[in-house]
Amino acid sequence: MNKRIFHAICAATLTVFVVTMVLIVGVLYDYFTTVQQNLLRSEISLAAQGTEKLGESFFDGQDIERYRVTWIGTDGSVLFDSASDSNAMENHLQREEIREALESGYGESARYSSTLMKRYLYCARRLSDGTVLRLSVSQDTVLVLLIGMLQPIMIILLVALALSFVLANRLSKRIVEPLNSLDLDEPLNNEGYDELAPLLRRIHSQQQQLRVQKDTLTQKQNELNAIVGNLEEGMILLDRQGRILTANRAALNLLNAKDTPAVGKDLLLLNRDWKLQQAVQEAMAGGHATEKTQLRGRTVRIHAAAIQSGQEISGVAVVLFDITQQEQGEQLRREFTANVSHELKTPLQSISGYSELIQCGMAKPEDIQPFAERIYSESQRLISLVEDIINLSHLDEGGSYEWKELDLYAEAEQVRQSLAEIAGEKGIRLMLEGEPVIIRGVPDLIHGIVYNLCDNAIKYNRPEGTVTISVSREGKTAVLAVKDTGIGIPAEEIHRIFERFYRVDKSRSKEVGGTGLGLSIVKHAAMLHDAAVEVESKVGEGTTVFVRFPGQ
Repeated sequence: MNKRIFHAICAATLTVFVVTMVLIVGVLYDYFTTVQQNLLRSEISLAAQGTEKLGESFFDGQDIERYRVTWIGTDGSVLFDSASDSNAMENHLQREEIREALESGYGESARYSSTLMKRYLYCARRLSDGTVLRLSVSQDTVLVLLIGMLQPIMIILLVALALSFVLANRLSKRIVEPLNSLDLDEPLNNEGYDELAPLLRRIHSQQQQLRVQKDTLTQKQNELNAIVGNLEEGMILLDRQGRILTANRAALNLLNAKDTPAVGKDLLLLNRDWKLQQAVQEAMAGGHATEKTQLRGRTVRIHAAAIQSGQEISGVAVVLFDITQQEQGEQLRREFTANVSHELKTPLQSISGYSELIQCGMAKPEDIQPFAERIYSESQRLISLVEDIINLSHLDEGGSYEWKELDLYAEAEQVRQSLAEIAGEKGIRLMLEGEPVIIRGVPDLIHGIVYNLCDNAIKYNRPEGTVTISVSREGKTAVLAVKDTGIGIPAEEIHRIFERFYRVDKSRSKEVGGTGLGLSIVKHAAMLHDAAVEVESKVGEGTTVFVRFPGQ
């Protein structure tokens, strides 16, 4: 803008200078022509008087170099001319000034000579004898006059240009300075040109609208970021070139890029998983794709779909579903089904076999009693297994339970009394120590936790061993501890002992019986009570299981 104002001022200055020069030259030229014409009139009057008195002799001795004197007869012939031979000159009767003089007594005219680049002024006066006396004077044309004045005009032009450049530069800066110093953040507080007031008010109004729109967009963006950011599924939006527009925390965690700036980067720079890239490429082609892959040791299902803007594809939306738990759950269900089938099949086959021997009369009378005892034992094991499965199913379903305050120490005492006989048969000392601790829980489930832990401690203990039940309080936390002096658990097996039907020593498990679901029931019951289960064990020395219940 500064340059445009500068150029405009310079152009205006030059235009004014040229127009002024033309006007001045024109006015002066016209003025001097008038002056010269008046002088010519005065001279023709004097010359006419002298010619009438003295005739042609009047011109003898006169300094007439400045003017040209011509005396024309009544028939238009030239009687005398101060510049040329009168006999050789053409008839002047048709000249404008001559005709006027013959008609009215006085005539004037002006003619240009293109060859001589001059202008001639003529004055003619009729004498008393009917002849005409004419005076003429030459005058340079405007073009010749300008050429003659070219040097001073160029000097004036250069001075004018220099002044115009300096003044234009200063004026343009002074004009633009208030514009450059405008505070567009507070347009109504500016002091400057009154002509800018409507523009500044318009800017202020638009800024108010933009602020409202920005606040609305920011609020919507924050809401969207909050929604997308809190999604458990990973969400990634890509542009047409595969660059990341946005990605939530879950997606970055799965891509192992939670500490890396992701926006604006190519997806390939964050993760080069082939199936992920294949899904994105298929979506870029205008469709959608579903793939399953492994990311950071997690099983992930990928859904990629194209984002269309009109008829063109503007990007791709990628959703990552962590289906690890689902896959593990499916695997656990398959294993559970297989284990249940196996565990149910063994006692049923035993019962069926002994029953068939008795039914067919193949059993000796003295074997019927042992067979019946075996059938009873297997049926009891079958009943216990079914009850544990039912209890575990209830825990998985998270059904409603009756919660109440109870004494954890009292529950442990009941379990100790109910298992004292079994422990005594195996020569194991079952002891209880600690103090009364009140917790809020489901009585049946708390009883099941203590019973299963003590039952396992007795079954997998060594002869003449001990089982110690301890109930105590650590701050607001109630702690149940069951310690045995049994076979112990290898460190690499500890994380699996709570799996359904999992046994550390499978050969010994057959001898001691049990369903293999006790510790699974303990785990699920503890989770229902928001309790933490910890295991400390050394092979050959024994195991201690801690269950920490949240305080009241």
